[in-house]
Amino acid sequence: MGRLLALLAALVAGAWIAYTEQQLPESAPVGTPKTEFSGERAFADVNFLAAVPHPVGSVANANVRDAIVGRMLRVGLEPEIRPGVGVQIPRRAPDLILAGRVENIVGILRGRDPSLPALVLMAHYDSVPGSPGAADDLMGVAAALETARAIAARGTPVRDVIVLITDGEEAGLLGANHFFQRDPLARRTGLVMNLEARGSTGRVQMFQTSPQNAGLIRVFQETAVRPASSSLAVMIYEKMPNDTDLTESLRVGIPGLNYAIIGGQFDYHSATSTAANLDRRSLQDMGSQALAMASEIAFSPNLPDPGPSPVYANLFGDVLLAYPTWFGWVLIAAIGVMLVFAVRWARHSGEFPARDLLHGAGAFAFAGAGTAAILQFARRLTGAEFGFLEQRFLLAQSVAWEWAIMLTALGFMMLCAAELARTRRWVAAVPLVAGLACSAFGQLDLIGLVAGVLAAAIGAATYGRPVSRKGAWAGGLIFALALTAILQALAPAAAFVLAWPLFVAALGAAATALSARHGVVAMATLVVLAAVALGWQGGLSHFAFEGMDLMPLFAVQMVTAAMVLWPLAQPDQGRSPARWVGVGVLALGLGLTLSVRADDPWSPRHPKVTYVGYQIEHDTGRAWRFALPGDGSSWTEQVLAADGGSAQLVRQWWWRRPHLRAPARAVEAQPPSITLERNPAGTLRLTAAPPAEARTLEMQVRASTAAQITAIAGVPTSAPLPAGKWVRVNWVSAGEAIDLTIQPAQPGRLDVRYVAGIDRWPAAATPLPPRPTDLMAWDDSDSTFVTGARAFTW
Repeated sequence: MGRLLALLAALVAGAWIAYTEQQLPESAPVGTPKTEFSGERAFADVNFLAAVPHPVGSVANANVRDAIVGRMLRVGLEPEIRPGVGVQIPRRAPDLILAGRVENIVGILRGRDPSLPALVLMAHYDSVPGSPGAADDLMGVAAALETARAIAARGTPVRDVIVLITDGEEAGLLGANHFFQRDPLARRTGLVMNLEARGSTGRVQMFQTSPQNAGLIRVFQETAVRPASSSLAVMIYEKMPNDTDLTESLRVGIPGLNYAIIGGQFDYHSATSTAANLDRRSLQDMGSQALAMASEIAFSPNLPDPGPSPVYANLFGDVLLAYPTWFGWVLIAAIGVMLVFAVRWARHSGEFPARDLLHGAGAFAFAGAGTAAILQFARRLTGAEFGFLEQRFLLAQSVAWEWAIMLTALGFMMLCAAELARTRRWVAAVPLVAGLACSAFGQLDLIGLVAGVLAAAIGAATYGRPVSRKGAWAGGLIFALALTAILQALAPAAAFVLAWPLFVAALGAAATALSARHGVVAMATLVVLAAVALGWQGGLSHFAFEGMDLMPLFAVQMVTAAMVLWPLAQPDQGRSPARWVGVGVLALGLGLTLSVRADDPWSPRHPKVTYVGYQIEHDTGRAWRFALPGDGSSWTEQVLAADGGSAQLVRQWWWRRPHLRAPARAVEAQPPSITLERNPAGTLRLTAAPPAEARTLEMQVRASTAAQITAIAGVPTSAPLPAGKWVRVNWVSAGEAIDLTIQPAQPGRLDVRYVAGIDRWPAAATPLPPRPTDLMAWDDSDSTFVTGARAFTW
């Protein structure tokens, strides 16, 4: 019973440490000294700017632009609107061209030496359609303005500080593309700090840096206030398809750092991203971290020197540990020495046979693979599909779902430890059944299947004879040491995730001679070390939960938890009642998962997504109402049936997914004007002028012979037009035409398909009924789309 109480104490203390570390600072009041960041002063800007959605090219966005210029004047900056055209070919979509006319805002705080490279504080002011963008990214705008104001209050900086508020980020980083590719002011930039958001609450993560970041991390380490960052986050983000405006500055070789919040992702790109739903404490956290770094750079005559990127992560409070990658091997060697000492001491008196080491290693591997299978089953059990919109069912009840994951994983790990003290192999069937059951929800689940079969094979070989607690723990730590060495060799930036908790576990093993020493002091040592390791690991687990809907990630977290919990979780051999604790916790986690599945989370605070539109086929004179399938709302059914037609599931080129479409009453709509003319130099000029009210014009162009797009809206470009292949061009600009210069290889034909988007429901159509408060419009829902096609020859 004493060991069980120690386990409970370690879990409670670890949870308390993790919870404390995730707490946000209170938002500083308006009366805070002018040299400090005030969340309330910054929030006043968010509250004023985030009144309505304001996508690039809209009247609302122009109003936000003017308000920011006025705010810059009051802060003491020298503001200027710098218009231009952004052109972007996404690195993972070479057949897509994003372009648009943007209006960046620049505010300059003059420094003492204008010849020094400037510090740029960057955020974007446009929102996605349908979202006021209070967090993404008016939070960043307000934080940048308040940071610049606080720097000015501290005196004249050594170098210029430029507040760059970009336009068109949501349409494809268009403002940043124009600034860093074509604005002369970009050549004065020495360092960029980008402020972003992917949610509405949570700790601010510094999640991306430029390569060779040794100098940056050193300054960050010395100045950051309760930093939340790691080399693992940087490594993972580099592998993800996501981009921010910092992508454009990094592309031209300018060093920088990226800050963002990722909690409360239900509000990301949502109508609920309002000032009222933005956590002011997160704004304070962003500002405090940004001001600490920015002030150091602004008042320093030298920028941080580049150098080999270190391994780093925050510990607790203001402490951030960083070291060169080679030191990871020193850490592994130290862990190995402690384990050798602990194992030799424990076996000195014949405490356990050597074969227990193999079974302990197998138990850790079984716990990891089994956790992946069981959590994948739990994810399927929620009933929510995988995907950006589909996951919102879980995001609306994220607290309960996170608890379900944690309890399910911990319960299985404790079950693994308890059953190792007995002689039953039935435990191997648990992940196997869960892994097979993952495919019982309508489609083959390879993750669950592979993890379940692998875990069952390991479990069958591992379980079946009782294994001593000391031998099991020793074997598990040796297994973890091997994994750490492999990770150190393949991805040293991530190796600390295993190395640091393993170091703590090895310290506990050495201090207690692998728990051979009994008594209150030895048990208290294990409890304290386990609580510290779990508290630190809790922050990583929470970050993984917020950032990625990927259950196998938590298998790693369970292996690291087992490192410090195993000597407390494995009961004495025999029919100990403690063996039922794991079963109970696992059942509780799965029961909470079922509760999540059964809950109806939709409410005015967490409304369900609806999307409807009005399509006018100009070439045929027909019209359609269309909607996202599967929202199950009577409101959507009412919209589709308003003109008496029945809905059918269809797929069209300009939509990424199948959608429901019902016949609608035809209404008048002006199509875009599209012409093709041949220039004297032999090139072609395709001009597309959208209707006067249209904000967006999306086209697909296909040449019958190989050709090349050499310019878009006057911007030199190199985009291939392979013969017979469609290439998509998305243009955002309120009513302005786009010109494409095309260099053909020989005579041929050019096919053009288009859809012009107008941000309103047709005035002549049957109006939309009022939406219930637990439903919301998503993105450019409630808009009119004029579609058609053209063909040209030359």
